[in-house]
Amino acid sequence: MATIKDIAHKAGVSYTTVSNVIHNRSNRVSPATIELINNIIKELSYVPNMSARALVSRSSKVVAIINHLVPNKDGGGGFMGDPFHSAFISSIEDTLRKNGYYLMLRTVEDSDDLHEFLTNWNVDGLFLTGIFEDDFFDTVSKLNKPTVLIDSYLSDYHHMFNVGLQDYQGGYIATRYLIENNHHHIAFACPPLHEGGVVFERLCGYKKALKESGIPFDENLIFETEFATHSTMALGTKLAERNDITAIFATADILAAGIMSGLQQSGRKVPDDISIIGFDDINLCRLVMPMLTTVHQDTAKKGEIAADFMMGLLENNPPSMQSAILPVHLKVRDSVRKL
Repeated sequence: MATIKDIAHKAGVSYTTVSNVIHNRSNRVSPATIELINNIIKELSYVPNMSARALVSRSSKVVAIINHLVPNKDGGGGFMGDPFHSAFISSIEDTLRKNGYYLMLRTVEDSDDLHEFLTNWNVDGLFLTGIFEDDFFDTVSKLNKPTVLIDSYLSDYHHMFNVGLQDYQGGYIATRYLIENNHHHIAFACPPLHEGGVVFERLCGYKKALKESGIPFDENLIFETEFATHSTMALGTKLAERNDITAIFATADILAAGIMSGLQQSGRKVPDDISIIGFDDINLCRLVMPMLTTVHQDTAKKGEIAADFMMGLLENNPPSMQSAILPVHLKVRDSVRKL
């Protein structure tokens, strides 16, 4: 494997000159020498040693996304099992890559797991998803690293920054749309609920829409399940047995798709027999039949803003706002029928 010394020897220049070219300190080197060195780099297939760079600069150029959700052990694919997360992370990675940074993804279950990760990996910054006010947050708030939270509802963000969504509004407009289509017995399908999280906010919006329309809230219409394919389909099969339920609000499109499959395999047609609405507006919405009505969020924009927040922190230019909340709107397709 070629080294900087090999390049310097072949070019007839000093080690420092080659280093200046590699690190884009071109004002110190003549254009002709820069061209010569770059040609030799290509000829020798030189690849920079990132570990060595990190030791010198104290910067690894690596930013980590930390997922603080217990890994799904029943075949659901865990954090990356939801296509929304894949699209969101892709947007973050694109911005970081353009700025010369690398992205690492890690799931941690508790504070000890986080400490072990940070001991073994010298990351420059952290994205953290779904953080609640608990012991884990106490640990995170004491970290001396640039930190951007994703979809967190905290009373105090301390030195950290947050990128979130109008989750309450999303739950409200989804439920209101079903009510406007004369549905009064509306199931609320979601992953396990945590007070103070995005799903809890969407539930609050659901409750508000019911209250405004004079429809009593019924806890028996709340259905929690994991995102595993067989779990979501099983919930669809369960809901197919309920003749009183005319519509379902699922708090994620991947959940809605699984429920639709379970309903249809049980002989119930969407939307003729039962209507359903999702949340996120991922590509899957246009692939299922009927195409899914859903609450749209701009996944790419969300990732871009989160990455911009991080770049500002890494460059000692923190964002002017501590929390950015993106809007939502309804995307009407074919999965809701007016009664």
